[in-house]
Amino acid sequence: MDYSKISDCLGVNDAGHLTVSGADTLSLAERFGTPLYVLSEDKVRDTCRRYLRPFHEHYGGLGTSIYASKAFCCKEILRVVVSEGLDVEVVSGGEIMTALAAGVDAKKIHFQGNNKTVDELTLALDRGIGDIVVDNITELHRLDRLAEERGITPKISLRIKPGIDAHTHAFIRTGQIDSKFGFALETGEAMNAAREAVSSTHLELVGLHCHIGSQVFDREPFVLAAKVMLGLFAKIKSELGKTMTHLNLGGGFGVRYKEEDGALPYESYMDDVSKAVHESCAQLGLAIPKIYIEPGRSIVAEAGVTLYTVGDIKTIPDVRTYVAIDGGMFENPRYALYQSDYTCLIANRADKPADFVATVAGKCCESGDLIQEHTPMQKPEIGDILAVLSTGAYNYSMASNYNRNPRPACVMVKDGQPRVIIRRETYDDLLRLDV
Repeated sequence: MDYSKISDCLGVNDAGHLTVSGADTLSLAERFGTPLYVLSEDKVRDTCRRYLRPFHEHYGGLGTSIYASKAFCCKEILRVVVSEGLDVEVVSGGEIMTALAAGVDAKKIHFQGNNKTVDELTLALDRGIGDIVVDNITELHRLDRLAEERGITPKISLRIKPGIDAHTHAFIRTGQIDSKFGFALETGEAMNAAREAVSSTHLELVGLHCHIGSQVFDREPFVLAAKVMLGLFAKIKSELGKTMTHLNLGGGFGVRYKEEDGALPYESYMDDVSKAVHESCAQLGLAIPKIYIEPGRSIVAEAGVTLYTVGDIKTIPDVRTYVAIDGGMFENPRYALYQSDYTCLIANRADKPADFVATVAGKCCESGDLIQEHTPMQKPEIGDILAVLSTGAYNYSMASNYNRNPRPACVMVKDGQPRVIIRRETYDDLLRLDV
């Protein structure tokens, strides 16, 4: 199998070993231990540049991509994406503090989330966060009161539910009316929120935001979202006399977890959406606003690989073979949560056919602690290094200490050279907060 078809940062060297940005995964496992998150800096930077290029081609540089911290948040990854010209999205106080600690300009931080606490909103106001994306009417009132107490007028956006089916998993659809996120367009809730925001003397409404879902492989929902949101843009201008400056069209672009996944070139989304933006603005008599998108997982997902050491191998005749690894749902809960697909292989025999079918089992004390079921790979042996591809997004972010397992280290590879960007947790780290 040509693993570069899943991610072009992957290869197989003369020893038959899987490589990430030219680094031998067997050497990485030996040097840094397993489980181990590996992230290609080369791939991340290339993806950032591919997303930014259309802004220059279609908008004359007016607008940018926003990196969604929830996909993978640590100081170094934020430094990398910001150095490439991206803004940063955060959804918690912890992500705000991580971004600030990484040196991200507060004006380039967009604060989202459906239930921001008073402490988090206070933090955002006191640190000068550039764009607070208001999710509901009580939050609007809460923020207005906090801003009045401080004598400031923060810039805000409104998160809108455009009522669009993104054809994705029910757990990751966010643009339809039955969602915990945002103001509904169909019910008039969105216009009522805009009316209150415009009439506020302590908030400045500068934009609108939407997000229709994640892992979307079709361009049409994004095109439709752009048209719907610009229609609301025009209505707010016409009825409320408010001209906003930016429109955040969200993201959720699909990535490859398996070779057969139909991920489209990033440029194809951008080309079609840009055409819709120009046409809609012309029809509605709008100046083209500053456009934002949120590539989300697609910045980091395909850049990541997780490495494990194979422990026990258990065959149940006429049922299945379990290949047990030294990781599991504590460092990758996505299969347990929503049966996410992954490509697995034996990294030290990556040049051999993946003609053995097995279930990859974690070490947690849960029957559901699986990474993949009935998945092809090279025939495993105890002590092999098993690699799971496209794990750059949501794996470290969702990791826990379940069963008191320490979270893995993460190394970033550039031009074949690895460096630690998150150190491996120790048992002392696990005990540090205990009283």
